Amino acid sequence: MDLSAAAARAAAAPLWRPSPEAVSRTAMFRLAETAGCVGPGGAVDYRRLHAWSVAAPDAFWSLMWDSLGVIGTKGERIYVPGAEFRTAQFFPDARLNYAQNLLRTTGAGDAIVFESEDKARLRLSHDALRERVSRLQQALKAAGVGVGDRVAGVLPNIPDALAIMLAAASLGAVWCSVSPDFGARGVVDRLAQIEAKILFVCDSYWYGGKRHATRPKLADILPGLPTITACVVVPHAGGIGEIVAQPGGILTLATTYFYQNEARDGSGVYNNGGSVTVTV
Repeated sequence: MDLSAAAARAAAAPLWRPSPEAVSRTAMFRLAETAGCVGPGGAVDYRRLHAWSVAAPDAFWSLMWDSLGVIGTKGERIYVPGAEFRTAQFFPDARLNYAQNLLRTTGAGDAIVFESEDKARLRLSHDALRERVSRLQQALKAAGVGVGDRVAGVLPNIPDALAIMLAAASLGAVWCSVSPDFGARGVVDRLAQIEAKILFVCDSYWYGGKRHATRPKLADILPGLPTITACVVVPHAGGIGEIVAQPGGILTLATTYFYQNEARDGSGVYNNGGSVTVTV
């Protein structure tokens, strides 16, 4: 018996093949079907689909926008060729909001499943994430953040970093983040260039099984960022934040805090009775 040939046949055989019914329910099948790239037997003609995407990029990407259900205005121009691929433009007239598209899903299903080494765990549903982003958005707006403003973070990959980014994006602001393991000089070198208005800093982060404090760096970071009007210290596991005013800056967060829970009076202002320290 030729064992090498048998092994080759076994390696070439698929471990699992979806049923035709399952295939017909996929987004890929729906896209190919709309593009006219499904054969009589119900099989997707991938070569034909790829060839069409290369030959007619404007039609292909317009179909992709529609198939993905992008929320926004597509614009008149879909594809503008350039001298080379890197200078080509896709949807140059489009208008959309990144946060609006990412937060379209609602319900109790998981939006974020978070673990910080073996120290912290958190699950956020789609509804919980939307609520957290809403609270942050209201606070940023009350702080005067708007289109084109910069919001910065010295944060690890934690749920709050994602929520703050989405809140900033929802207002048309620009989000920039720096790893908390940077030294104070490195943080200033990067963030001073963008002239951010609000700064979020984690109180600490986990690395190699050890907790490393971040807040002591603020004494060296804030003097180098004169455009910061408020700095919010974010607990690593989420929760109530502490608002620290930039010396000489204008603090506008006294009544609409960043970290609060229960809605009050239907006004959209939240207060769970937690203490938020404001230092001017």
